[in-house]
Amino acid sequence: MSETVDTIEADQEDVDVAETAAAPAEKQGGADDTLVQEGDIAGDYLERLLDLLDYDGDIDLDVEAGRAIVSIDGGEDLEKLVGPRGTVLESLQELTRLAVQQETGSRSRLMLDIAGWRADRREELRELGRSTAESVLSSGERVRLQPMSPFERKVVHDAVATVDGVTSESEGEDPKRRVVIFPEG
Repeated sequence: MSETVDTIEADQEDVDVAETAAAPAEKQGGADDTLVQEGDIAGDYLERLLDLLDYDGDIDLDVEAGRAIVSIDGGEDLEKLVGPRGTVLESLQELTRLAVQQETGSRSRLMLDIAGWRADRREELRELGRSTAESVLSSGERVRLQPMSPFERKVVHDAVATVDGVTSESEGEDPKRRVVIFPEG
């Protein structure tokens, strides 16, 4: 009888060792699997929303930089889901994140883009950040930009960081938080 117990314990040790050895690979794949799951949940939620609104749109799911990316393109009415300066888009993104959180039990960082608005805005902000940084470099005067969303500020900060001799920081409280660009030193 003790041989059976010893064999079971030895088998359990082999399983524990195998699970420990496989854990890093599973965790790595598990992170991507979790993001794919978030994208699927978000896609289903947004598809139901489009159906309720009777809007056409193609939903594309991707994983990029450790975050689920959901894009909706192809419909005539999609601009209405963006709103002025992306305000409706930001709200829909938060609602979608909440739907994912309700399903998974954990906070999501998914990014939503509709009708390519966020991609276009990202390029506009990169240009704004670079050109303002160059202006500050030549004038030596600090510049305070208009209030922006966290997404917008991050893009501007990244663009400013590519120009030597200037730096940026955010000041103020949301929703009036803005980027300030000034000469280094």
